[in-house]
Amino acid sequence: MTSPATSTRTSRGPGFALGRFLSNNGALAGLVVLAVALSILSPSFLSTRNLLNVGVQAAVVAVLAFGVTFVIVAGGIDLSVGSVAALSGMVGAWLATTAGLPGVVALLLGLATGAAAGLVNGLLVSFGRLPAFIATLAMLSIARGLTLVVSQGSPVATPDVISALGANLGPYLPVPLLVMLLFFVIASVVLNRTYTGRAMYAIGGNEEAARLSGINVRGQQLAIYALSGLFAAVAGMLLAGRLSSAGPQAANGYELDAIAAVVIGGASLSGGVGRASGTLIGALVLAVLRNGLNLLGVSPFWQQVVIGVVIALAVLLDTLRRRGR
Repeated sequence: MTSPATSTRTSRGPGFALGRFLSNNGALAGLVVLAVALSILSPSFLSTRNLLNVGVQAAVVAVLAFGVTFVIVAGGIDLSVGSVAALSGMVGAWLATTAGLPGVVALLLGLATGAAAGLVNGLLVSFGRLPAFIATLAMLSIARGLTLVVSQGSPVATPDVISALGANLGPYLPVPLLVMLLFFVIASVVLNRTYTGRAMYAIGGNEEAARLSGINVRGQQLAIYALSGLFAAVAGMLLAGRLSSAGPQAANGYELDAIAAVVIGGASLSGGVGRASGTLIGALVLAVLRNGLNLLGVSPFWQQVVIGVVIALAVLLDTLRRRGR
């Protein structure tokens, strides 16, 4: 006679294991399938130079997205990261080039600008009780406007310390790729090894329950949005370094790519679910998709359509997965 445990193991065979793996690692499976398909369609896709280029293209969005991951896991949203990245890069470049401050000091003040913008978002959400969508949408406009005010609508050259962030260490080691990996590790540690990381999951899962369990929800929200702003500032420095100038329209629309990377990576927009590794894979999916479409000669207009479809499918799969649970 078959025991219930044996019956359960039998019914949960290889098919169940495969389904569970794909449910938990759908973005990784999609990235592998996409890479295989593009390597067949375009022989140059797997070249070392092109793969490094994909990594560099993913770096800015990935660092932005790591910060957004914190906010989304905590049940919020941050629409301001693209504008905050542009403002931080502009402040760093302007302080060094126009105000004459040492490059390192200008870089640190640029990073502090991003953290301060995130802190304002946190104040509006936690103490002002504004919906995160409205608070960060307002910051999107404020930060972009301040970028235009500081720059007077013109690009500003970056100092050597910022330009170095877009350079290479040797012929095959781009600095943006190293920065992306460093901040992946930092984001993983914050999410998995710190009190603030555990608080993010608790707040995103059930804010009231988190408050009743003794978590200082308002204080943690301040920290979460400040971290998002700081990561956005780093991304802004990376972008300015790659271009050797800070532009008033830099990172325009990048907030949507960052949110898309988080969602494609398996995070839930309802909060409580998300991983730094998933976000990294999501950013790589977007970069590989754009790179592959460019190699195949697809019009940029159609590229936007394809990426929009991918984002919609990712959100749809997340909704179906939550319903299944």
